[in-house]
Amino acid sequence: MFDHLGIFVSDSEQSIAFYEKCLAPLGIKIYQRQPQFGAAIFSGKPDFPFLWVGPAKGDYYGKSLSPQIHRPMHIAFKAPSIEAVREFHRLGLENGAKDNGAPEDCGGNYFAAYLLDLDGNNIEAGIRI
Repeated sequence: MFDHLGIFVSDSEQSIAFYEKCLAPLGIKIYQRQPQFGAAIFSGKPDFPFLWVGPAKGDYYGKSLSPQIHRPMHIAFKAPSIEAVREFHRLGLENGAKDNGAPEDCGGNYFAAYLLDLDGNNIEAGIRI
């Protein structure tokens, strides 16, 4: 449905490490590091779609970015298994996320877990069962 998403974060180094750990059970890893931007690109087996994680500072197409101004977003990742959903949640909590919904059957043949990342973004991992 989408080509890529970008998340602006207040601490790139910390957030990239967080995403690297909790997305690993979902088969998502760092595909490319962009040290010139302090950012990283995460993807699964194909190059696309991808998730860009980088700093909320500087200029973004004429719009000034600041870590003090944040508009949270919701991103749902497709998990390969129920165990991967549980592992996503566990690793996220171990690495600084806040629980926003423990792994459970959400109804409609969907099993998911929810975390608030280090900047308050709602990230989800789920699988149709």
